[in-house]
Parts: sequence; C-alpha cells; structure tokens
Amino acid sequence: MNIFEEAIQTRRKFHSRPEEGWTEFETSYLVADRLKTLGWKVAVGLDVIDAEAVLGRDPELVQKAMKRAASQGVPAEFLERTNGYTGVIGTFDTGRKGPKTAFRFDMDCVQVQESNDENHLPVKEGFVSQIPGLMHACGHDGHTALGLSLARWIGENKDELCGSFVLIFQPAEEGTRGAAPIAAKGWVDDVDYFFAGHCGMYCQKGEIGICSGGFFATSKLDIRFTGVPSHAGAFPERGRSALSAACSAVMMMQGISRTSQGDSRISIGKLTAGEGRNVTPVHALIQLETRGETEEVNEFLVNNVRNIVKGAAEAYETKYEIKIVGHATSLMTTPKGVELLKKTASLVEGYGKVRTFDRVGGSEDATVLFKRAVEHGADGAFFMWGVNNQGHHKPDFDLQDVETMPPAILFCQNLVKQTNGINKN
Repeated sequence: MNIFEEAIQTRRKFHSRPEEGWTEFETSYLVADRLKTLGWKVAVGLDVIDAEAVLGRDPELVQKAMKRAASQGVPAEFLERTNGYTGVIGTFDTGRKGPKTAFRFDMDCVQVQESNDENHLPVKEGFVSQIPGLMHACGHDGHTALGLSLARWIGENKDELCGSFVLIFQPAEEGTRGAAPIAAKGWVDDVDYFFAGHCGMYCQKGEIGICSGGFFATSKLDIRFTGVPSHAGAFPERGRSALSAACSAVMMMQGISRTSQGDSRISIGKLTAGEGRNVTPVHALIQLETRGETEEVNEFLVNNVRNIVKGAAEAYETKYEIKIVGHATSLMTTPKGVELLKKTASLVEGYGKVRTFDRVGGSEDATVLFKRAVEHGADGAFFMWGVNNQGHHKPDFDLQDVETMPPAILFCQNLVKQTNGINKN
C-alpha cells in the first residue's frame, strides 16, 4: 500500500474511534505500535508527560477510557506502561550528524455528535464515529495520520537524510491542556527546528497558510462558589446563595474594560447552580475562558476575573475556588522557520496558493511548545494545510482526505528535505 493510501486508511480508523483529551488510549496504542513497527524508538506515559504540569485531567474519565480501550483490544501491558497518561513520542536517528527536527501532531477529538446525514462522507464510506457524543470535528485524526505517514517516509528515506527527528503525538489539545506537560518534560529543549500545523482553519483546499505570528494567549478557568443551604421559604436569611454570587460575577466579567495593549476576549460558556427551587443554592460552577492578543493582555483579563470572583464571594458571603484547567500563549516563530515553510510550499504542486498570516483569531496549544523551543534556540513556524470546511467543531466537518492529505504529506516530506536532507534542494 502506498504512503497516501495508508495515511487515508489510518485517518479513517482514527475517525471512527474518537477520544477526548487525556483519554486517547486506543489512539496512543495504535500510534506507538505503528512507530515501533517502523523502527522508531517510542516513549509513552510519564516518559512523555510531566504529571505536575498536567491541566484539566479527570481521573474518573481516564479510568473509564482505559477500560474501554481494554475492551477494544489494547493490551494490558501497554495500558500499564502509560500510568494513566496518554501521549506518544517517537524518535529516530539517521546515524549521521545533522540537525534535530521536531513536529507536533495532536490526537484528541471534540465533544460533538457526528452527523448521520447520508451525504456526510464518513457515513457514506462507513467510518463515522462509533462513540456517541464524540467526533473528530477538528481534523486531529488527519493530523495523527499525517504524523505516522511522515514517520514511515523518514524511515524509508533515512539514507538520504541526516540528523535526528522527534515526532510528538500530543494529547488534550482541545482546552489547551496537553502541550505544557510535554514542554515541561524537556522534549523540545535541544531541537534545532520545531514545526506544527493544522488542517483547514483559514485555508481551503489547494491553499496552504504560513503563520509568522498570531494566536491568542488563553486561559481556561473553572470557578466554584459554595454557599450555605437554608429553607428558601421559612428561613431565607440563613442561606448564602452561590447562584447569586455566580450571576453577579458573570455580569461583572462582561464589563471588564478593554486594554490599549491588544485585543481581548472573554467567554462565559457555562453556568450551573442550585439544588432545587425551595433551597438556597449551595453550589455554582462557572466555566469560562479568556483570550488575549499577548500573554500580558490575557493575564490582564485573568487578574480582573480573580478580583471579580473574590468580590462577589465577599458580597454574598460565600466561599470560592478558581482553577486554571488549560493555558496557551501567543505564537513565537523565527524568520528562518517562516522562510523554510514558504520555500517548501513552493515545491508542492498541490498548493496553488500560499497565504501568509501574522494574526490568527483562535488559540493553539502548540504555542507552548513553540515558546519553549524557540527560547532554547530552535527555528520554527506554524502552517495550515487547506481543506474545504464550513467551520470546525461542527457535526458535518470533514477534511476530504483523498484530495487534501496527499499534498499535506508531500509538504511535510519536502520540509524534512529542507531541514535534514543530505542534498538540500
């Protein structure tokens, strides 16, 4: 089977078994097993992850996922090796002196129920999600398959390459939770080049985007208020309402001032509270995110949120807890990294249009790895490979793998030729 056909088949296998962040045990096993077969050294579990830097991991959800993985044939020995932490890193040394080049590929899905429309390609071709409420609606299945195709190509072409390679298959990109513990483990501290990419986003089929900057720094926060119960009719004065404190905080957060230092965003995505209509609400949970054009702008928002929550808790005489469950920073690249991507794009016939971006409206977990790598002396930049999408995280998302994955694979191959080729073109 040629490398393109294998990548498409692999992507569809991943698509049918989506796993959310920190639960990617089936995916991690398939990645680790494939890398081992291809002759790569493989690290998993706590060899990949610094547990002290982990954010937003639910141990109960992890245990359920491990049981599900076991029921799908993932060996007990592998699950034990993970110590309950997903993520795989493959390393390969050509045996010749040269640069160390690293790529990041994310593996997790999103919490979306996939469309059952007969015109939706995964339905027509029989690889629709088998897990209710979960779907690869952001294309990470394609990213992971792209990484494995690159591993195969590097192994098959090692005699024409020099230096060494690190392929990072990252868990928990959604919610910006998985990059920090890999960075903290030091995996990109000694690399010469670091690259990461994403399908779609601002690029359609036949286009490739080169990012020299952009992405908002972001923090994901869970805020809990705890009040005092009372009978709402007989003794209302004895209660302390967590719901009232939460509602007050939410309204004040919407009024946080803008800043002259850059664009800012705040999104209160969820508020749940209360026990019943005749009980003073004891518990309230707010799930929100802040985003800033720079790390400083994002921290400005976070500090305002902290002050507001503290004030609301004092006003309503409740207790409160603020927990950071995800974080990413703004994108740090280098001119050399950007130029390498531009040159590579010119070598791939499948990309008739090369777009450049210094501003991107979303957030991306790989920024944490970029910051660590660049601060340690690496060159690098971020790329987008085009797919015809009507927006990510939607039930009908698809990446037209037969048409869009081959040029993305060629792009990565040509990039490696630029960084580690014995005879660079």
